[in-house]
Amino acid sequence: MGLLKNDVFICLDCESTGLDEEQDRIIELAAVKFTFDKTIKTYETLVDPKQPIPELSQTIHHISDEMVAGKPTIEEILPELLSFIDGHIIVGHKISFDLSLIHFEAERANIPSPLRSIKSIDTLRLARLYGECPSNALDSLRIHFNIPAEGAHRAMNDVVTNIEVFKHLVTSFKTTESVMKRLEKPVKLKQMPLGKHKGRDFDQIPIEYLKWAASKDFDEDLLYSIRSELNNRKKGTNFHQASNPFSSL
Repeated sequence: MGLLKNDVFICLDCESTGLDEEQDRIIELAAVKFTFDKTIKTYETLVDPKQPIPELSQTIHHISDEMVAGKPTIEEILPELLSFIDGHIIVGHKISFDLSLIHFEAERANIPSPLRSIKSIDTLRLARLYGECPSNALDSLRIHFNIPAEGAHRAMNDVVTNIEVFKHLVTSFKTTESVMKRLEKPVKLKQMPLGKHKGRDFDQIPIEYLKWAASKDFDEDLLYSIRSELNNRKKGTNFHQASNPFSSL
């Protein structure tokens, strides 16, 4: 790893039959090998999941059963993809989901995969660190940074957008190592990103809800933010929420 502008990265995105990393199947995969100055190589393919694509998923990515019928299977494309990645740092938006999808697909196909050990940079976490966009969704960040739209929600369109978003989000860093180092620590969120209190500042969320959320299987940034707020109230730094019996009503 060296200067950000000189390093080679892989930006990766999958479309799938659903959101269960272990059970759902990849139906489209796109990757771009790039530096800050140029695109080096691209990889894109539809994948036959050998099972029906739920209608709800089709409404999001517009990939139908007919479109994937007869396309390569995951067993056929995984060796190509792993060769394409070739150990480079992987960039993606909520990239842990995509990497888990690929990992479980590789397990089912009995194909050795090094993806669990390859370094990655999550642009969702970088967006949280940046903290100046009302929403950290990829399309919201695209609009925020005035990046031209690439079209429908498909894997390669998302990759192309994600690369440009990534470039904007790392402008305050000089080296890849400094980005990786910062992301080793949790990022404190300003607002709750999900659930019935979505969009509310943490200091405005009822304490009983925070206590409930603190035990859930959320990502490290959200759990850190929830627990930080609970600690603040224990210390009395948020007197109103800590002591007002009506604050949770």
